[in-house]
This record gives sequence, C-alpha cells and structure tokens, in this order.
Amino acid sequence: MKLDHINIAAPADLLGEVRNFYCDILGLEEGPRPDFDFHGYWLYGEGKPIIHLMESDRHYAHERQPYLDHVAFQVEDLQGYVQRLEQAGIEYKLNYVSDFNISQVFCKDPCGNGIEANFFGEQL
Repeated sequence: MKLDHINIAAPADLLGEVRNFYCDILGLEEGPRPDFDFHGYWLYGEGKPIIHLMESDRHYAHERQPYLDHVAFQVEDLQGYVQRLEQAGIEYKLNYVSDFNISQVFCKDPCGNGIEANFFGEQL
C-alpha cells in the first residue's frame, strides 16, 4: 500500500496562501487538475499530485482540533528550507534523530496543519 495524496480544504481567502506555502516552502509545483465544480489546486512532487487543495467554507479555525497531528515529507537542502521558513516569517522547531541521522523541521501550514520535513544525512 502507498499513500496517494492528502486533501486540504480551506476558505477561498486562504487557499492561495496555502498553495504558496507548499510550493514556495516545500518546493511542490502546481499541475493539472480535473475540471471539478469547485476551485482548487493539485500540487505535484516528483511528477505526482500529492497534495490536493480545495475551496471549502465548511472549515473554520474554531472547529475542534483534528486528531491528525502532522504530515511528514522527505525533503532535501535543510539549509535552504530553513532559510525559506525564516524569510516567510514561519515559526519552526528543529530536532535531530542521531539513531537515524535525520534532521526534522516542524512547522504549521497557513491552515494550522502540522508539517514535518525530514532531511536524511543533513545537519545544520
């Protein structure tokens, strides 16, 4: 079994900001999307649509916190990633797992979803 994609729903006024986060910070690219009857974006990594964004007014910040804690991505260029976060004013936490030689960077996307970026064999 493989994870196919994640779907993030956001109000119209936040959707572009969410798209920019995943493209500008994580390095995904906007790509082809079916002609659905609602606005959204499909964001691609390594040629595959791994994040689907959809416009929805049914999700609000005051809703109960979901049980999904975070989504993790395997990324390269730890230094560049941290610089992009800092330039965008995004708060983050660093962690190093010496047993596996992994640097982890935790932050939140514009919707408040937990994002973990894993950098194998890289340290600051």
